[in-house]
Amino acid sequence: MRIHLPSLRRFLPLVAGILLAPVTSLAAQSTRTIGLDTSSFDRSVRPQDDIFQFVNGGWIRRNSIPADQSSWGTFAELDERSRDAMHALLEQAARSSAPAGSEERKVGDFYASFMDSARVESLGLAPIQDEIYRIIAVRDVSQLAAAFAHLARLGVVRPIGVAVDQDEKHSSQYIVLVAQYGLGLPDRDYYLRPDARLATVREKYKEYAARLLSLAGQPDGAGAAERVLALETAMASRFWERARTRDREATYNRMTVEQLAALSPHFDWPAYLRIAGLGRAKEVIVSEPDYVTALDSLIQVTPIATWREYMLVRLLDSYSNELPSGFVQARFEFRGKVLSGQPEMRARWKRGVNAVEQSLGDAAGKLYVARYFKPEAKARADSLIHNMLEAFRVGIDSLQWMTPATKTQAKAKLARFTVKIGYPVTWRDYSHVRVDRDSLLANTMHARYWLYQEMADKLGNPVDRTRWLMTPQTVNAYYNSVNNEIVFPAAILQPPFFDPTADDAVNYGAIGAVIGHEIGHGFDDQGRKMDGEGNMRDWWTPADAKSFEERAAKLGAQYEVGFPVEGTHVNAKLTMGENIGDLSGLTQAYRAYHISLHGRPAPVIGGLTGDQRFFMSFATAWRTIYRDEALRQQLLSDPHSPGAYRAKVPLMNSADFQRAFGVRPGDRMYLAPGDRVRIW
Repeated sequence: MRIHLPSLRRFLPLVAGILLAPVTSLAAQSTRTIGLDTSSFDRSVRPQDDIFQFVNGGWIRRNSIPADQSSWGTFAELDERSRDAMHALLEQAARSSAPAGSEERKVGDFYASFMDSARVESLGLAPIQDEIYRIIAVRDVSQLAAAFAHLARLGVVRPIGVAVDQDEKHSSQYIVLVAQYGLGLPDRDYYLRPDARLATVREKYKEYAARLLSLAGQPDGAGAAERVLALETAMASRFWERARTRDREATYNRMTVEQLAALSPHFDWPAYLRIAGLGRAKEVIVSEPDYVTALDSLIQVTPIATWREYMLVRLLDSYSNELPSGFVQARFEFRGKVLSGQPEMRARWKRGVNAVEQSLGDAAGKLYVARYFKPEAKARADSLIHNMLEAFRVGIDSLQWMTPATKTQAKAKLARFTVKIGYPVTWRDYSHVRVDRDSLLANTMHARYWLYQEMADKLGNPVDRTRWLMTPQTVNAYYNSVNNEIVFPAAILQPPFFDPTADDAVNYGAIGAVIGHEIGHGFDDQGRKMDGEGNMRDWWTPADAKSFEERAAKLGAQYEVGFPVEGTHVNAKLTMGENIGDLSGLTQAYRAYHISLHGRPAPVIGGLTGDQRFFMSFATAWRTIYRDEALRQQLLSDPHSPGAYRAKVPLMNSADFQRAFGVRPGDRMYLAPGDRVRIW
């Protein structure tokens, strides 16, 4: 679970063995392949009625969700290939005779420690027993600040999130961020909604908590679980709704440490910051000040024994994957089956790959890049991105609803975008991370402690703008507003997003739209509040801001029609940034595709025009099938709309799509010109 801090809200990813084909030089369009899997088409459906089903229906009929997955689609397939690639690399590293202390040796030893299940069983709770004793020794609320700070160093969820990242109004400086945190369920709605399904989830959560405590030899597991749920429910009732936490202005509350302490006088903030390694902080940014005050009240009225039970559950849950099999199975039964509908646990090697990437991601990434990423892929992506940026510039100039003053500011921001492709120029240095084959749990604790300290050490130092927030082997992309940067890891630069042998129409429809999506985040409902330097600043005229908000609201209403899963619809306020990113990405990718043609007509391939192949590729990129539990969790807690919505709604707003397929009134994909939304 990630802390929902401003720093992580401005990190806007596109979602949730890779053998990159060698990239060939640009050839004549007539020699390119169609780049579309036509066997995935469902020709019983007209594209004018449902382009998503037309393009993906055959694939949906042929595919079922693998038993160890909660959803399946384009991203999941590529993620599986990435995991296969890392599996081979880690197996090789585990068998290698790399020098002690080298990164290859560390990732190999870490992976080997995960795979040695017999050793994990024989160690039992011994590696974590001191942490259990430390929690049991907490006897007074005055000790909670120290206890929470220690849990933070271990990467364990606690009732308040504290991190160091760039100041959104002074992006050249690091500052301490404070935010609501601490729930064991995915979102506040899981505690508060009077929904029978969620009531069942809450009962299963109590069973899970009780089982963790029982496995750890703690008394009265059932009673403790009941009390922990009650405490977390009280916390959840004070949480801001997730959509509200997206508001950068509302969540930017800068104050001194003394003012923070005044918000919660029963919590020893100076002690927390000192023990957390942040004692030199003079000011902080608090995302939800009223939650901090509410937590102070909870600290007063909640028995210390309940806080101990809460901390024990959070500790055991956080490290359940590294503990003996009883804990692993308990976690899967709840977090896999109940929350996500996943019938089977993933194979141990898959979980081992994930564990290495969470702890030593850049070190594993170096191995991945050396084996699989070709320099030619970066060069080709550079060309695509150049055309995408030019398309956005032309698009800004063509906006009829925006005044010249705001257009000038928008183009100035666009000109300052930083582009990162493939892998970082500066890798993380893991030389101080201790890893051996003897204890998986100790390895994980050491890595988390080091990652926390690396984060804390940023305070007071110059901002490092070379840092990546994803590893190269991650199938995703993101926009980071405080750096005004777009980032594309190596693993996403492969079919069906990026195919060097395919006609450019499919590349622009897929990876082009991904690139446009990330650029679009710089101009979505929250990104538009930041300037080219990565600072929060209002560069809009009042009239243009009003016009933007009206268009965004109109777009949001289109997503809230219907219920992807019974009783729950798309939350337009939560998904607004991603929805704008999808619409902007499509619009500008289409323009960039035509820029790439240099005035030449696009070839007809397989009976399909260039425009038709472009839009089909876009719809292919978002194909996803879900288990109901996973879809419900996404709708309640994820800022991304379901795949079919991401494909269809932007296309319905595209006059170019309507023209390419001859969509007419009466067709289900038709939107009247006056109902279509164009923002960028």
